[in-house]
Amino acid sequence: MEEKLTVLVVDDTPENIEVLAGALGKEYRIKAANNGHVAIKIAQMQPAPDLILLDIMMPDMDGYEVCEILKSQPNTAHIPIIFVTAKISPEDEIRGLQLGAVDYITKPITPIVALQRVKTHLALANQKRELYIQVEEQTQEIRQSKLEMIERLGRAAEYKDNETGMHVKRMAHYCYLLGIASGMNEEQATRLKNAAPMHDIGKIGIPDGILLKEGKLTSEEWAVMKTHVEIGGDILRNHSHSELLKMAYTIAMSHHEKFNGQGYPKGLAGEEIPLVGRIAAIADVFDALTSERPYKQAWSDDRAFGLIEEEAGEHFDPKLAALFLSLREQILEIKERFKD
Repeated sequence: MEEKLTVLVVDDTPENIEVLAGALGKEYRIKAANNGHVAIKIAQMQPAPDLILLDIMMPDMDGYEVCEILKSQPNTAHIPIIFVTAKISPEDEIRGLQLGAVDYITKPITPIVALQRVKTHLALANQKRELYIQVEEQTQEIRQSKLEMIERLGRAAEYKDNETGMHVKRMAHYCYLLGIASGMNEEQATRLKNAAPMHDIGKIGIPDGILLKEGKLTSEEWAVMKTHVEIGGDILRNHSHSELLKMAYTIAMSHHEKFNGQGYPKGLAGEEIPLVGRIAAIADVFDALTSERPYKQAWSDDRAFGLIEEEAGEHFDPKLAALFLSLREQILEIKERFKD
């Protein structure tokens, strides 16, 4: 049997509560409050009422004030409120609707009218809720598709010099972990994780003969290799509408900068380098060291962590390097989970 919806009746006159309870009680579960303070407490309980019938003229706190408070709080703002009043001017009616009420019922109450109004607005609220769920599902699907496309574009670049493309997954998760440890909130760190896979998208523009060369690059070849930063920047530039792509651009342009100013492409130093670039630098280098590449064998975990420690203050932000070292157990768990 389907559970009854709940209607909260708020009125300082017991007789009015009895009339409404009698009119609605067969179809709905009724809760009652004889003043505004009690009404707010009941509305904030879980599960919340599905609809509120609210008297306007009450001592201490009138219905308008109760409505305003409920509509200002996220956990009660969605509840439909119908005002119940003996008489009302057009100005008062406008005021109530502006505060968020959906309708008015006038006293003396006609039970069949009250029941029909409640049915109508509960049906509308249910339709609104269903529509919201559908929109959220579709929005989430679009959002997820965009994130998958970004990751796959990042992996497209990595496939040129990495057999599985798992580097971008590991590096992204290292970035998230270090972002949280450095003080980012969940939203910022998640955006960093989603943007990080684009850090080397510019490798798409580097000739395979250079990218896949076994052995040391010549100075001319290294100059070409370094242009992947600007190529990546060109791909990601001018996406002012997307915070995610703006962050991806920043990472692509700054993850090869060094804390001592000896990096590229701009030779930025210290905190001139954006935080996301400093984080990505550590994550990228660690994963590159511990991964097999055409030109090198994979380093041991101890040796790679040792280099991060040695290069603190030179290649890497020393504070971030120390945080990364403190996260060794979580880092190695990610490395194992997304191994090639």
